[in-house]
Amino acid sequence: MCLSTTPSGFQFSEYQAQNSNIELVVFSSLSVSLLARIEQQCQLSLTALTAVNQRNQLESIRFAIECENITFAREQLVALTQSENFEAAIVTDAPRLDEPGLLVMDMDSTTIEIECIDEIAKLAGVGEKVAEVTELAMQGKLDFSQSLHQRVATLEGAPESILAAVANNLPLMAGLVSLVEALKTHNWRVAIASGGFTYFADHLKETLGLDAAYANTLEIVDEKLTGKVLGNVVDAQKKADVLVELAEQYGIKTTQTIAMGDGANDLVMMEAAHLGVAYKAKPLVLAKADSSISHSGLDCMLHWLK
Repeated sequence: MCLSTTPSGFQFSEYQAQNSNIELVVFSSLSVSLLARIEQQCQLSLTALTAVNQRNQLESIRFAIECENITFAREQLVALTQSENFEAAIVTDAPRLDEPGLLVMDMDSTTIEIECIDEIAKLAGVGEKVAEVTELAMQGKLDFSQSLHQRVATLEGAPESILAAVANNLPLMAGLVSLVEALKTHNWRVAIASGGFTYFADHLKETLGLDAAYANTLEIVDEKLTGKVLGNVVDAQKKADVLVELAEQYGIKTTQTIAMGDGANDLVMMEAAHLGVAYKAKPLVLAKADSSISHSGLDCMLHWLK
């Protein structure tokens, strides 16, 4: 039995919908037995059904909840969603879809399915070496800026044409286009803040009609990569600064800001946002983010919003 019909024992409460502080969001395909497991394992109580939303061809159900330890509840929910292969979130004062907001996303392995530097490195003949460093950096085991300079240095002398070869075949993450379109329809601003490279971030900005894109600039001389990055590295702190600056620039309330990413260098940005979303993320990020999406497209995030 699933939740495709209103669960017995719950009545929709307009007052609760407007005033509920902490909510559990699940999809109507979830079984009643699994909902009961969430209650028990996360040590929370469902107090009211606050909304049923139809978005991106899926139906989600929001419950007002009470729980003494939201950190514990989220940790347990992540464990359940991973082991049982479903999506759910515990959100506090969730941003509203129908009010202007700001979403800042990481690029590599978040808006696109690849790590661009790894793909460039393959074409330059140093793929395996660079991929190992990338993985350690994303797990938070290496300083990001230092690791970026280390990886880019291996590209010295590679032809500029390898950038175009990667850019012309960027695999967009599932749900990216529909997420951006839905947010734009509701007057949201959408941007990329990436520790990757402007060559690809700017391409996505143009293709998707994003409001801004921040990334690192590769130095190119005589149509060859020099193995250097120009200017300051877009690191974890810079990503967070971008979110704050864009919110101020566009007049977006802090409570309407969201950051989404997969790696350790996205955590500071997530902390700066009102809602941090880990997307198919490394364990460290899953453990610290406000919410996560592990099995669905990016547009699943629409359901985390009121």
